[in-house]
Amino acid sequence: MPILLVVILLGIVEGVTEFLPVSSTGHLILANALLGYDPETWKVFNVVIQLGAMLAVVVLFWRTILAVVMGLIRGEPGAIAFVRNVLIAFLPAAVIGLAIHKQIEAMLGSATIVSVALIVGGIAILIVERTAKNATVASVSAIPWQKALAIGFIQCLAMIPGVSRSGATILGALSLGVERRTAAEFSFFLALPTMAGATALELFKNRHALGPIGLDMIGVGFLVSFIVAVVVIKAFMAIVTKRGFGAFAWYRIVAGATALVWLSMR
Repeated sequence: MPILLVVILLGIVEGVTEFLPVSSTGHLILANALLGYDPETWKVFNVVIQLGAMLAVVVLFWRTILAVVMGLIRGEPGAIAFVRNVLIAFLPAAVIGLAIHKQIEAMLGSATIVSVALIVGGIAILIVERTAKNATVASVSAIPWQKALAIGFIQCLAMIPGVSRSGATILGALSLGVERRTAAEFSFFLALPTMAGATALELFKNRHALGPIGLDMIGVGFLVSFIVAVVVIKAFMAIVTKRGFGAFAWYRIVAGATALVWLSMR
């Protein structure tokens, strides 16, 4: 398969799955396995194109981001609480991620781990959807810092490929009484420092050799993931507000089970 086509396909996978509770990293690992490519070869590419999806959040929520920045300048309590919650929730992933980075990397090549995590995560979504507390928190700035910290620790489960960063964050928020739309938005904003940190670390480690995937192909993957993520985020917010996360849970279970069957037949 031509490398350009592979790059476009992986960019689409990243853009579609990054902000859905289905695990973008897991899908990229499975896609590499399905296409017969070594995950190690595409590791840097898979991380860097996440920035395209991250840019989609900035573009779609620029008004909120601008309001927060201006609010910080004016010393507004709401803006301060917004930034506080994002930074507090980011800290556990930053500390734990650096501490066990090698162990995380060891799991990134395992399509089996991804498949099992997809199934377990799907079941977890179904359970949380049925047992979550009544929503009492309706904005990111209204989340108490203790709950923001708890969500940050729950996000760390996504270090296991296939768990889903957005899924862990959203489920953690729902279980702590955060309203669905707010949980999704908090997941998007929390992605900014989390993904930026992961990308910076990966690029620093591989600063002397980005591998056989050239910068031009990385640029194509970045652009594709950005365009697709813009479309997906808009649709995702409409779906979760009206219908919840059940459809994504069943998708995870079916996708994980199918992948396990396929892996057993290789």
